[in-house]
Amino acid sequence: MNFALIGAAGYIAPRHMKAIRGTKNRLIAAFDPHDSVGIIDSFFPNASFFTEIERFDRHLNKTRRSNCGVDAVDYVAVCSPNYLHDAHCRLALRTGADAICEKPLVINPWNLDQLRELEEETGHRILNVLQLRLHPAVKALKEVAESESTDRKDICLTYVTRRGKWYHHSWKGDASKSGGVAMNIGVHFFDFLLWLYGGVNRSSLHLAEASRMSGVLELENARVRWFLSVDEADLPDHVRREGGHAYRSLTVDDQELDLSAGFTDLHTEVYRDILAGGGYGLDAAQPAIELIYQLRHSSVVSSLGVAHPYLTGRRTGKRAA
Repeated sequence: MNFALIGAAGYIAPRHMKAIRGTKNRLIAAFDPHDSVGIIDSFFPNASFFTEIERFDRHLNKTRRSNCGVDAVDYVAVCSPNYLHDAHCRLALRTGADAICEKPLVINPWNLDQLRELEEETGHRILNVLQLRLHPAVKALKEVAESESTDRKDICLTYVTRRGKWYHHSWKGDASKSGGVAMNIGVHFFDFLLWLYGGVNRSSLHLAEASRMSGVLELENARVRWFLSVDEADLPDHVRREGGHAYRSLTVDDQELDLSAGFTDLHTEVYRDILAGGGYGLDAAQPAIELIYQLRHSSVVSSLGVAHPYLTGRRTGKRAA
């Protein structure tokens, strides 16, 4: 298969390049407005590279029309900033390719309807990278959730990942472009929790800041207390002592779920699933996008009663453990 990639200079692009190579396919063209893309040499040094989207678009169309279409692109991997995913998925479909798009597909849920129309017009698909659904620990939870009774689970999600001062000066710090903390670092977690435990009956937002958010979700089959942060000060002491910069914790009825192992190797599994005829499309991505949009436009309410332990620690003056 022939692949093209949009956003080659970004943080996540090497995982897509690794996945393309790991599934024995070819990257024939890449685009990024920035030219710090030497990482391509580690994977596909012969790939064409463009810093102007118009020339990249023209190249994809030329490959489809020349040499009887042998060099046509089959998939376009979209690794650009969140607010451009919609436009770049459209570009992929217009050039006769399917899109494999990083999270989130869109920031505003109504844009999904327009993408559905384009899928129908072109006959091509838009597939979202929802790699945590393929994590062995999450797949095991899915099996349990489908086989057990409907007893509601008590879940506590904590995700802290350190980001430097650059974060708030980049598009990621602009909620209109990134969707804010809940979208930028939380969408994968919200996605698989909704996938496991059903839709949202009620949600409450207890903390909403540029660097952190927290609240409680009442799902069909679970109550979820969640806390997301990009502030180093929220890292547990033991993580900082060991020189770590990220902390992921998910407990289900007080049982810890280990998401640390294998977290960075899941993109190749996503590609294998898509190339085998699977993958997760617009309908699969929609619930988490709608939830996060609603959270972004919710008012903060008192967290008295059920709240994430980190907020309880703030009220008592204790640091998060």
